[in-house]
Amino acid sequence: MIKTILMDFNGVIINDEPLQMKAYAECFKSEDIEIKEEDYYACTGMDDKAFIRAQFSRVGRPVSDDRVEEILKEKTERWREILEDEIPIFPGVENFIKKCSHRFSLGLVSMANRAEIDYVLERTGLSKYFDAIISAEDVKKHKPDPECYLKAFRKVDKIRSARGHLPLERYECLVIEDVPQGIKAAKSASMKALGVTNTFDEATLRSAGADAVTRDLNEWFPDSIIRVFPRF
Repeated sequence: MIKTILMDFNGVIINDEPLQMKAYAECFKSEDIEIKEEDYYACTGMDDKAFIRAQFSRVGRPVSDDRVEEILKEKTERWREILEDEIPIFPGVENFIKKCSHRFSLGLVSMANRAEIDYVLERTGLSKYFDAIISAEDVKKHKPDPECYLKAFRKVDKIRSARGHLPLERYECLVIEDVPQGIKAAKSASMKALGVTNTFDEATLRSAGADAVTRDLNEWFPDSIIRVFPRF
């Protein structure tokens, strides 16, 4: 039975993938590097630093660690400016998180930097619902490597144990993802995976290994999650 839900951030909670791409495109203008849609979505699952390096590699140019840090800082500042007036949370996601928090332990697992995650969670008031948050700073490898989900699993298990729960098993964890790399990371961690068609279509998510796919998280209730995702 599912006892823990681990959610991705960009593309699952916040509808900001196009905004991330826009911010990056503006930052890379000074480097005379064009960021097209296909360039951006080819790198889903990467953390920001890996994404920045990948763009320089794509055009055959080296980049220093200092310049990577500068571009990341510029992108985050531009991203926050774009989100200043409104946080584009996907419809129904806040309700989904709130109703699931009464039944499951919740974790947030993302390759976004922690400053961006905290900014959104604090402005929306959603931070109190998550027992564990794993960001790009917490891992050495990006998705589809399972490191992020395994680290979240251990963190949630420790918190649950302190509350008197029995040890958590990986098959009792449901991962919610919008990209193939995230689905693959979840399955490599021996967890169940629910794909959300916010970024990629159903066929692509199922091909990556998703156990189920949905268009709208608000259609899901705790009882339906337990029914759809059996013990094994």
